[in-house]
Amino acid sequence: MASIIVDIPPSMSIVVDHPSYSLASNVVTAHLLLQFIVLRKLQYLILTDDNPFEQFCTNLFVGGDDLNPTIINGKIIAEEIRTGIAAEIRQMKEATGKIPGLAVVLVGKRRDSQSYVRHKIKDCEEVGINSLLDELPDDCPQDDVVNAVSNFNKDPSVHGILVQLPLPKHMDEEKVLNTISLEKDVDGFHPLNVGNLAIRGREPLFIPCAAKACIELLLRSGVELVGKNVVVIGRSRVVGLPTSLLLQRHHATVSVVHAHSKDPERITREADIVISAAGVPNLVRRNWLKRGAVVIDVGTSPVEDPSSEHGYNLTGDVCYEEALQLVSAITPVPGGVGPVTVAMLLSNTLDSAKRAFGLS
Repeated sequence: MASIIVDIPPSMSIVVDHPSYSLASNVVTAHLLLQFIVLRKLQYLILTDDNPFEQFCTNLFVGGDDLNPTIINGKIIAEEIRTGIAAEIRQMKEATGKIPGLAVVLVGKRRDSQSYVRHKIKDCEEVGINSLLDELPDDCPQDDVVNAVSNFNKDPSVHGILVQLPLPKHMDEEKVLNTISLEKDVDGFHPLNVGNLAIRGREPLFIPCAAKACIELLLRSGVELVGKNVVVIGRSRVVGLPTSLLLQRHHATVSVVHAHSKDPERITREADIVISAAGVPNLVRRNWLKRGAVVIDVGTSPVEDPSSEHGYNLTGDVCYEEALQLVSAITPVPGGVGPVTVAMLLSNTLDSAKRAFGLS
């Protein structure tokens, strides 16, 4: 008995096992016989109530086997990282009597921003980092935010400064972020940090946290980067750009897909690794992914859900249920990139304190 895979328009594949197929003596006969077998099988399934056609399409999988994909658990990886950070901070305190400090500036009352800041402060407390929070109203002038940052720049007990994004629309994010001292830019957004990341032989003081988290998730999951085809979806200064630069440092072959890319599905489908940071819920569907790809989903878009406790659910860029049928490994949303991104923020803050205390 021979097994074959036949593409049936529109974009459906069927695995057929039939003893008659092995009797075909030439390609033409085989093709005609195959069409007959498939059509009869589909006709039977459509007309039979106990095995409906829809169920048949759901059960069949291109290639006919089950990949059993790995779910990359960011919570566990983040916990491992935090444990290491906490141990180093205890040693630092014993050696110097000091601990790292992280200052956060929060403007407005966006629910998602407030939630992110709460998690960051909680994680700081867990590892032994002193946290300071300056909350400003949504309608405050930009100068108030700049002044808050400037005050933290002068505070020797603060080793990292974070301005929670996004800022209100009337503010210039670029100007506010550039106010942060280079030595305290633990988010890694300062132009000199990004520039040094792009130049071979230069080392940035800090690597942007989300980009660093993506690489950490891949490496700790045993995913090889050298020579791999990687597609990064999105080119923002926060995730897409620094992630593509960092991947090149790990000798990956990197393509960037953005809003003006032609045929993004085809480009992405050729990737061994897909890192999506577009911020568009369920943008990446099954037909964007090749079989066995590894997916890192950075997207966390709040999608309204009245049945949810908070009235919304965080949804990734990748259609998770569809991807599970095809990929070899994937990060969930939430619980994937997010926790590790916060862990990288703590790591950068620790590194800044080490430099300040002469311990690096």
